[in-house]
Order: sequence, then C-alpha cells, then structure tokens
Amino acid sequence: MILHTIFFYLFSGITIASALMVISSRNPVHSVLFLILAFFNAAGLFVMLGAEFLAMMLVVVYVGAVAVLFLFVVMMLDVDFTELRQGFLQYLPVGGLIGVVLLAELLIVLSGWAFAPNVAGNPVQPIPDMAQISNTEAIGRLLYTHYIFFFQTAGFVLLVAMIGAIVLTLRHKPRVKRQNIADQVGRTQIVELHSVEPGKGI
Repeated sequence: MILHTIFFYLFSGITIASALMVISSRNPVHSVLFLILAFFNAAGLFVMLGAEFLAMMLVVVYVGAVAVLFLFVVMMLDVDFTELRQGFLQYLPVGGLIGVVLLAELLIVLSGWAFAPNVAGNPVQPIPDMAQISNTEAIGRLLYTHYIFFFQTAGFVLLVAMIGAIVLTLRHKPRVKRQNIADQVGRTQIVELHSVEPGKGI
C-alpha cells in the first residue's frame, strides 16, 4: 500500500508539473515534449487504476500519433513565435473575458450536477466479473456486441474524413509527371538494346 501511494503521488506530481510546463514553456518543441511526458504519466495512473486498455490507448494513440505529429508539424513549419507574441497584450482582455465566461459555465454545471442515489447499482449493461476476465476483454465484449453499430459508424465517419482531406489537399500540377498505370501495363517494349561503340555514349 505504501509503494502504491508513492507511485500515485509520483505520477500525479509529474503529470501536473508537465501540464504546467506545456502552457508556460516558451519553446513550442519543449511544450510538445512535456505533453508527451504528461501522457506517459497519465498512462501510469490508468495502469494503477486497473484500466490497462485506456493506458495502452493513451500511449499508442496520443503519444505515438498525435503528440509526434504535433512535434513534426512544429519543427517543419518553423513559425516565428516571437512575432506572434508581439500582439499578445492587445488580445489579453478578450481572452480574459472568455476565460471568465467558461469558468462561470463550468461552476454552474458542476454545482447543479447530481448523481442518482442508486446509479452504481443500476448499470445499463451487466458488468462482468473482473476476477474472471481482464479489463481489455470486458471492453471488447461490450464494444463489439452492444455498441458495434456505433463503433462501425464512427469508423466510417473517420474514413470519409480521411478521404475528404486527401481530396482537398490533392493538387494536379501541369509540370509534374504522374504515374499512369494503364500506360505502364500496356507497354509492349520493356527493354531496348543499343550497340555502344567503345569510348562513345548513346
């Protein structure tokens, strides 16, 4: 129990410190690296809670894809953040007003939130015994049985979004040679032999 408490405070402290460094770091590359560190420690907290599937998804999806994508985009764009920060103070009142409005909305929602008295004892679907199956298997059974339609719909929406992004960014430039599969397949003469004299080219 003592070791469990030590690791909990260790992961929590590093996660909070990394989150603060994400928003306070002047270098955007350092911010992304601190974000990756925060994700890893949050995954450690999920493992301690017994949710190893959420920990795996956090590392694979957010660290392996999103955070790395952010890092490469920031490094490749080479944005002049010094120039962007010059007009920061003129937008501070508007940003502060929006922050106060969002904080007020969160306080109103949280203060008026109430749980049903028997919400833990009345789940929508029966919860399997965690002693017999793992957390990942329980989520898989629920996801691929009762919620398979919503799962497939979400995948179809992501597929359409990916195709739309490819179509919108595809540009046909007139001077760029493009591959034509029909011309390649229809070629009759693949190899052409030339008799080259010594000391001369083709």
